[in-house]
Amino acid sequence: MERKAGVLMHISSLPNSRGIGSLGRSAYEFVDFLSSSGLSLWQVLPLCPTSYGDSPYQSPSAVAGNPYFIDIDTLISDGLLKKSEAPEYPLKAVDYAAVYNERYNTLRKAFRRFIKAPAEDYEKFKTENAFWLDDYALFMALKEEHGMQAWYTWEEKYMHRTADMTRFGKAAEFHKFLQYEFFTQWSALKAYANSKGIKIVGDMPIYVAHDSVEVWSDPKQFLLNEDLSRKVVAGVPPDYFSADGQLWGNPIYDWEYMRTTGYSWWVMRMRMALKLYDVIRIDHFRAFADYYVIPADRRDAKVGEWRPGPGMEFFDTIRRELGDPAIIAEDLGELHDCVRELVRRTCYPGMKIMQFSFDGNPYNDFYYTNYNNNCVAYPGTHDNDTTRGWFESLSDDTKSLVRRTLGYDGDNVAAEITERLMSSAADTVIIPMQDFLNLPSKARMNTPSTLGGNWVWRSSDKWTKKAGAIRKLLQKYGRA
Repeated sequence: MERKAGVLMHISSLPNSRGIGSLGRSAYEFVDFLSSSGLSLWQVLPLCPTSYGDSPYQSPSAVAGNPYFIDIDTLISDGLLKKSEAPEYPLKAVDYAAVYNERYNTLRKAFRRFIKAPAEDYEKFKTENAFWLDDYALFMALKEEHGMQAWYTWEEKYMHRTADMTRFGKAAEFHKFLQYEFFTQWSALKAYANSKGIKIVGDMPIYVAHDSVEVWSDPKQFLLNEDLSRKVVAGVPPDYFSADGQLWGNPIYDWEYMRTTGYSWWVMRMRMALKLYDVIRIDHFRAFADYYVIPADRRDAKVGEWRPGPGMEFFDTIRRELGDPAIIAEDLGELHDCVRELVRRTCYPGMKIMQFSFDGNPYNDFYYTNYNNNCVAYPGTHDNDTTRGWFESLSDDTKSLVRRTLGYDGDNVAAEITERLMSSAADTVIIPMQDFLNLPSKARMNTPSTLGGNWVWRSSDKWTKKAGAIRKLLQKYGRA
């Protein structure tokens, strides 16, 4: 396998004057930076719309794109907006409330101009994507009608889709326009990245939100009660991310039903993801081997049970239907033998997180000298602190252990760990942008099981000054 390296940087973190990163100029400049650095992978977080807690892992759709990422300046260039209609913001952390309160009003102005003379390929886009777009657009129109409340709080005729909903057609059209603009802009950016030799690594959450179009439009795919409430919910028991476990609350798939359909829902989801990404990182991959279910009335994740997942049959189906897509298996947490066996049988690369390796055990699987080739190595993920922040938060004794283990007494542990990872046997190394910039904890992307202050980090364009040093590092270890 080719030795390569990439960066983890979400679209929301890109710099601009519009309050949140977008698919505009700074995204193209970031691709140019990756190319000049010798980096060949750009990993992003899920591109789907955000909802509760602003998390891309709790979305109203597993397929739709996030309207916040539509580049406003492109709409101005296209004549769909006037410059005076598009508010500008100082470059700072994302204020999701401010963006939400402004952005849709701004986008509606663009829609009103667009719909008078739609783009030539607009009808083709709607037709080709009708299998998911029609339900999604109607779902979002109904959410607006109900003050954005969750679908399971609506009147029964809307919950169960027995009402005549033709009157929502105009409202739904707005959301079709948003998806047209998102996919048009994303496709152009991805094509540009690919032309520069950059592959996009996308992130696929294993579960979907209860308040999502998928559960509302096709409840048979999930373990629900007759009133469409959740029978059981997803999460994980206590592990090294959270001492109390994580209660995610997502509904659980009805894997037996899915099996009878040839996993058609998943085939659709994977096919759509492959239009967005070159490589798919499946979050919580272990659930395909065994998954943790928690009674729906619990308020913590300490009580639950493990159940067997669909296993290799599922991936045989995916390969039969879609070829052999490039997949990264997020195989973190307390793993059972069945999980290790599934990762082995699929041959997908697993993940190694070096922040987890400093326990005094020289054979720790996460330490860089113990990696095999078929893995993707990170200092930390979006759920970890930045490496500088992680190190600064350690006790003095643990800091000493880290220094002794590394044989390093300098003041930039993030750079040292980055270099160790580049030197490792791992075919692929991905570094969060925050670690290339040696940023402290305030740049952390997410703290699991917490609300507020997550997903808000924004970068300036300081990364442009790092290109030469990164290229030298990659050349040193055969990854450029």
